[in-house]
Amino acid sequence: MISYWSLVVGSALLGIAPLAAGEENPQTLAREIYADLIAFPSTESHGGSAEIAKYAAGRLIEAGFSEQDVQIMGPNPQAAGVLARFRGRGEREPVLVLAHLDVVEALPEDWSMPPFELVEKDGYFYGRGTSDNKAGAAALLANFIRLKREGFEPSRDFIMLLTGDEETEMSSIAYFANEKRDLIDAAFALNSDAGTIEAEAGKPSAFVVQAAEKVYLTLRLEVANPGGHSSRPRADNAIYELAEALLRLGAHQFPVSLNDVTRNYFSEAAQFHEPEMAAAMRALAEDRASQTDIARLDSLVQLRIAMRTTCVATQLDGGHAENALPQTAAAIVNCRILPQESLDGTIATVRRVLANDAVRVTTTYDAIASPPSPLTANVMDPVVQIAKEMFPGIPVITEMSAGATDGLYLRNVGIPTYGVSALSEDADDHRAHGRDERIRVQSFYDSVEYWYRLLRAL
Repeated sequence: MISYWSLVVGSALLGIAPLAAGEENPQTLAREIYADLIAFPSTESHGGSAEIAKYAAGRLIEAGFSEQDVQIMGPNPQAAGVLARFRGRGEREPVLVLAHLDVVEALPEDWSMPPFELVEKDGYFYGRGTSDNKAGAAALLANFIRLKREGFEPSRDFIMLLTGDEETEMSSIAYFANEKRDLIDAAFALNSDAGTIEAEAGKPSAFVVQAAEKVYLTLRLEVANPGGHSSRPRADNAIYELAEALLRLGAHQFPVSLNDVTRNYFSEAAQFHEPEMAAAMRALAEDRASQTDIARLDSLVQLRIAMRTTCVATQLDGGHAENALPQTAAAIVNCRILPQESLDGTIATVRRVLANDAVRVTTTYDAIASPPSPLTANVMDPVVQIAKEMFPGIPVITEMSAGATDGLYLRNVGIPTYGVSALSEDADDHRAHGRDERIRVQSFYDSVEYWYRLLRAL
């Protein structure tokens, strides 16, 4: 665990001035904002993000940001976001930093303490959003305020975007990406809602940077026929036809494919696995994996999903009466597509595997392509440098998320995006979206300090 004193000593190495007499401790400021953010029940059922957005904008204006540089914007009040600009000298392209203000629902009767109150207990902060993602929003707000008070003048502008409905419709980030693209234009984006520091019993073991996401695609499979009386069965039963097609899809494995992000992942993460698995991971990263290696990697779900597109049946519906042959049978299939793969190609593969033209395949919405972000030195060097200074001895690993964040919309419009939450979570204690969500107190403060150093370094 890193003490606050060690952070101050480390700051001196980066040219960061120690606190002046009477100056507010940055941890105090961050904790205050954190507690205030947690207190807003910014869920869909409580009206979304309108009120919390007003609070966040107010804190920035109170700290000295002009009203022209702090705007509350969004597709509707329930998905209100905050767009703030920390103006620099304009010598380089801006950097966009990202968090979201909304959280998933939390039923008080299910929790051991009030979910919308920051509770500090036994070395942890508890509350809905303590990890996902009000810790990130608090770190960004606190550091914008801290740097403004210090009179910091960066060589470039920093743009902070706090979105309002990442956990539901993602209409907030879609609005900024598609309708206000000029206001968020940046060389790249840093997302506090992705990446992590993997830990065991609170001890960091790997600093993880998210640089890619799988593409989310949902398909509807449907078979229809005239039906009839159940006493007169026919061979073309809609339920049987759909079931047989789904079994073929369930047995299919999409081909192995790597991008630069996952290649780095398999190479660096190998050190955390037993020798045979580690050897297979390195072989895959070096394009020399045998079928035995691939089979071994497929045995672990976290490795299988990193190297293959997946499509899985998640919902099923069929028939209309117990004494009638089904006129329709339908299934929902959810795909998570490798970002380097073609969406149309994936749908074509599904149709081929189903092997039945009677199965109609449609998409439930337009999937959003999200190419992997390049691992360029101008981004990765400061990210890695500060990680190694604050968490010495642990590797920096890039990952591709199987889930989705606001970053997918930014990558889709040409803004490379990197998840660097710098939050440490034990591998067996991820509580985001769950009961009694929590993170370690020191993890929150370390994340705040990491973002402070990273903004200065950039």
